[in-house]
Amino acid sequence: MGKFDGLLLASDFDDTLYDFSLRVPERNLKAIRYFTGQGGYFTVATGRAHRTFAPFAHLVPMNAPAVLSNGAAIYDFQTDRMLERSQLPDRASADFAALMEEFPSLSLEAYHGEDIYVCHPNEITLAHLKKVNCGYTQCEVAEMPTPWVKALFHQEREVLLAVQARLLGRCGGAYEAIFSNPRYLELTAKGSSKGGGVARVAQLLNVAPERIYCVGDNQNDIPMLERSAIPFAPENCAREVRDWGAKILCHCNDGVIGDIVELLDRLYG
Repeated sequence: MGKFDGLLLASDFDDTLYDFSLRVPERNLKAIRYFTGQGGYFTVATGRAHRTFAPFAHLVPMNAPAVLSNGAAIYDFQTDRMLERSQLPDRASADFAALMEEFPSLSLEAYHGEDIYVCHPNEITLAHLKKVNCGYTQCEVAEMPTPWVKALFHQEREVLLAVQARLLGRCGGAYEAIFSNPRYLELTAKGSSKGGGVARVAQLLNVAPERIYCVGDNQNDIPMLERSAIPFAPENCAREVRDWGAKILCHCNDGVIGDIVELLDRLYG
């Protein structure tokens, strides 16, 4: 029996577990190994799709299924198996094409299975694809095969705020549209969020809702922070997360998982 038996700790990846230098700090790795060694479950809940997270999964000593694509997918890297996956509705292609006509500076990045399709890439899109180190096919929206697990609009925040408002105002019942970065607007099917994904992983592991702990830095993390017994965020978190009321810990570069496990060690000691 370990002191963390029956606890689930879920962490966002980019700018939370994975730092600004594009590495997982050693302090985080040491804390995760201690946490899981004492019976806890550790996983990642990320906006990245399977294609863009799988090359990095070996960096994280997870012992629970991962939440991918902002909650649209649950993947068990221990057994290399997709457990669950939702899809954007069939209307997404027409809806997003109409938005791109209305907002000509938008770039769209869509995920069909393991393939990435891009329409009108801008410098933000190209930087994102370079960061995740994945190939892609460039084409018009109408030429992209469907269904999509998720999609992203890329542009400056002021433009994306208008896009978000227009999309949710017109057809909010069909989509989740939430920021994972000031210049990334993530799009999934209605009901597919990190919060729902983490709750589903907890169900699969028979973890009680009050024994879930989560940490994240951006707006798309708030749905899972709402599920957390104590909602944690790194010092570098977005203003929305800070204003929402997360408990602010150290900067991601300093190993925020270490802060969390030290706190849980005292709480369950």
